[in-house]
Amino acid sequence: KFAGLFWPHKQSGKMKSDNTYLAKRGNRYLRYYLVEAANSVRRYESDYRAYYQKKYDETPKHKHKRAIVLTARKLVRLVDVLLRNHQLYTPPKERIK
Repeated sequence: KFAGLFWPHKQSGKMKSDNTYLAKRGNRYLRYYLVEAANSVRRYESDYRAYYQKKYDETPKHKHKRAIVLTARKLVRLVDVLLRNHQLYTPPKERIK
């Protein structure tokens, strides 16, 4: 939540809105650069491209924006693990079918 890559819940009674805005909490510069990095990573990494496409197909509204923010959240988890373990990123090897 430090980067603000989430949507607050918006509901009244039993009605739950699908048209919610991205949270304005968190560091706006960090959020911007993480989303830009996720957009770049999804172009070149097949795992992130598949994850983006899956989330793009799942979301009902604002497909690209929601899918790219969810991809950025996945990228944040990867960066966190790499920093905690003091490792460099090595892309997974492609399987030959």
